[in-house]
Amino acid sequence: MTTHADVISPIDVARKLPDLLPRLPRMVQGLLLANNTSNDKTVGLAWAFEQAVRENPQGVAILYRDVSFTYSEFNQWANRLAHVFLRQGLKKGDVATVLIENRPELLVTALALSKIGVIAALVNTSQTGKVLTHSINLVKPSVLVTGAECAANVMDVRADLLLSDSQLFWLDDADCSQHAGQAPEGLRNLAEEAVASPGYNPPTAQHIHRLDGLFYIYTSGTTGLPKAAVFNNGRWMKAYGGLGFSLGLGRDDVLYSTLPLYHATAMVVCWGAVIAGRSGLAIRRKFSASEFWDDCRKYKATAFGYVGELCRYLLEKPAGEGDRAHAVRKMVGNGLRPSIWRQFKERFGIEVVAELYGSSEGNVGFSNIFNFDNTVGFSPVPYAIVKYDKEAEAPVRDRKGRMIKVKQGEVGLMIGEISDKTPFDGYTDSGKNVSCIFTDVFKKGDRYFNTGDLMRDIGFRHAQFVDRTGDTFRWKGENVSTTEVENIMTGHHSLAEAVVYGVEIPNTNGRAGMAAITPHAGHTVDFSNLATYLRRELPPYAVPVFLRVKAAMETTGTFKYQKSGLKQEGFDPSLCGDEPLFVMLPGNSDFVPLDAAVHADILAGKFRF
Repeated sequence: MTTHADVISPIDVARKLPDLLPRLPRMVQGLLLANNTSNDKTVGLAWAFEQAVRENPQGVAILYRDVSFTYSEFNQWANRLAHVFLRQGLKKGDVATVLIENRPELLVTALALSKIGVIAALVNTSQTGKVLTHSINLVKPSVLVTGAECAANVMDVRADLLLSDSQLFWLDDADCSQHAGQAPEGLRNLAEEAVASPGYNPPTAQHIHRLDGLFYIYTSGTTGLPKAAVFNNGRWMKAYGGLGFSLGLGRDDVLYSTLPLYHATAMVVCWGAVIAGRSGLAIRRKFSASEFWDDCRKYKATAFGYVGELCRYLLEKPAGEGDRAHAVRKMVGNGLRPSIWRQFKERFGIEVVAELYGSSEGNVGFSNIFNFDNTVGFSPVPYAIVKYDKEAEAPVRDRKGRMIKVKQGEVGLMIGEISDKTPFDGYTDSGKNVSCIFTDVFKKGDRYFNTGDLMRDIGFRHAQFVDRTGDTFRWKGENVSTTEVENIMTGHHSLAEAVVYGVEIPNTNGRAGMAAITPHAGHTVDFSNLATYLRRELPPYAVPVFLRVKAAMETTGTFKYQKSGLKQEGFDPSLCGDEPLFVMLPGNSDFVPLDAAVHADILAGKFRF
């Protein structure tokens, strides 16, 4: 049911105009940059950063722990690395896998590669085993750059990588602008090789154009192992110009981000907004709720990057005098729940929530430029929200075979029109792109990208995010592919079948993973061994929280697993008959039995998932 507060009218927008007018000139400038369709003009991350260097050379660009870099210093460091890669023979269109946790070395490596036109494949640093091997080999990299903190995981799969020793670079877990360290045997020390490199901008940076690749950002998509979504320099310019300029950061601003830089929210949105404002970016290795506001004070941050789960953790901390003792007035990110939106703003003194919506592979995006509450914002690009049949897991079509747009206030599937101005860049595997495209949607021959997301139309080209469809759910701010987890689980010696799905835990964001499992005949599941296996083979966010042991799986006539019933029954022992349930409670590394008492404690919020 939709209330008046859920609907945005032209009158509501008019009331926001006085706040918008001071930012309007910069927004227009940004939109011109974002919508430039020339394929010959120099654009992209390298171009934008070098512009910022010229305009604010001594301004602080990057802050991390007790180290800071000016725009000029950081640019020269990137140039030295770029010249190492050029000596290696890298050229525009090549790929470099980058596996470094949140620290300046990741940013400077990505910037260095962008100056040559080499695509940085930003691998999730929590990946291990088969998933890591897949992600690296998938993009056929010319080199791999790993931080010391990730080197052990790389060496564990070394024999399965399609790379020689001369293609493996290493960076110490230290300030590599000043310190080279000692690289392990079989890995080249990138910092050591950069010492004698020149610090001037490589001329290759002037030959990067809109359609040239910048990043591969990995996504679970809707099925299977991680896919590498193509993120070119033109798309980066859309975020830089469209959102970065509208956020309104300036030279005295610092944006603090603990979000993983292998995701587009941090690497593209947050850093792009900072570069647009010639501002500073303060980063932290991993999020800490207890030290978040201390860091904001330390770095004199005026903005921060977020996902919904981060906000919930901050709100769960006891209220204190320091809640407003900071300079932060803006936040940019996605996933802030409507139920805590206004409470979060009021408690922490936030004036602007620049909520956004988009995907690494998609062609439709929203940003909350008018600063309304409870919306992913406004979209200037062609899109539609169409009726969707959850049972059939497909859009509804009329008698003529055309899709049907929902009415204002209704929920449907978000789709983005594919055109020259809003192309679908897709995945590295072209075969994966077919399932993402709808044809003959409203007229013969038209093409739309399937976002896989259910959205509510709230008027004036604004929308609210509702849920994910298909075989992907979100947990801990990450997309989890059920197919990927199922394949890994059935690789365990005791399991014959595994069906994975997301279930809701009260007062958490997204859905926690749950798996219905069937052991091989004659096998007894060693749950401690299974937990160890899953933690080794899967990122932490993808390890199922709940298990349900079944003697046999129910399937349809076409042998598809019937997940709808499993989702409805969830982890409630009273609904699961005599089938044993298990849970991996927060802080534990093993599965333990889940009975009525534990279930009641979970519902009562006694565990912090």
